[in-house]
Amino acid sequence: MKKILFLFVAAICAFAACDPIHEDIGNAGHITLDELLAKTTVTTDKAGSGLNGNVISCQTLAPVNAKWDIGGKEFYSNAAKKKMKLGEHKVILTAVCADGTMLKDSFMINCQEITDPLQRYYIYGEDPAKEPPFVPGAWDAAAMRFSSTEGAHLPTIPDDVYLGLKTLIFDVSDVTPDFDLKVMNGWWSATYYDHVKWADGLNELQITEGMANDCAKGKDGRDLDLMLYSGSMTLKAVFYEE
Repeated sequence: MKKILFLFVAAICAFAACDPIHEDIGNAGHITLDELLAKTTVTTDKAGSGLNGNVISCQTLAPVNAKWDIGGKEFYSNAAKKKMKLGEHKVILTAVCADGTMLKDSFMINCQEITDPLQRYYIYGEDPAKEPPFVPGAWDAAAMRFSSTEGAHLPTIPDDVYLGLKTLIFDVSDVTPDFDLKVMNGWWSATYYDHVKWADGLNELQITEGMANDCAKGKDGRDLDLMLYSGSMTLKAVFYEE
């Protein structure tokens, strides 16, 4: 974590030093939260009806290094854009000034109408005849391992899905009340989420940086693995949307 923070601060120092539009705001290399917000916008596109669309755009012109968290997905950039589902979403801005001062604020955005439909990308279950629904057994660690060579059902997740920190969506049915899930990797060397509870329908699972570092084949290649402690469900499909 210290190494990541050091690199983050180093990046802002480089940004402030070489950015041709950098504004000298004084104050010994940092700005106030009010100054940051004065140079920051978080908006949605507009539908023909005048309602807020589903594309959130974020930008700060302040001389900081910015991290945006849009619906749980992080972007390390002074500008970010993401298509969202309908509903209210929290956008979190974390900014690091040249002297290491950290500023943070959040914005609530309500997406009211689909202007740019989310496209669905299947990992499993797009064609139920070829990839049929199945019922994994409790403590069967192979059943839901995403490995084309070691998994019983699920294919290897592509590196761009891991490294893109996608949100996986699991379409499930027949979930029993005692359902209890562990999210780990195929080497049992890390637990990413523990005692996860799902319900019938669509359930989301955010890929984290730690998961990507462990599981992408270009990294350690340990394969994402989901295992039931108890209970039962029918897994119909796994996909992500963007």
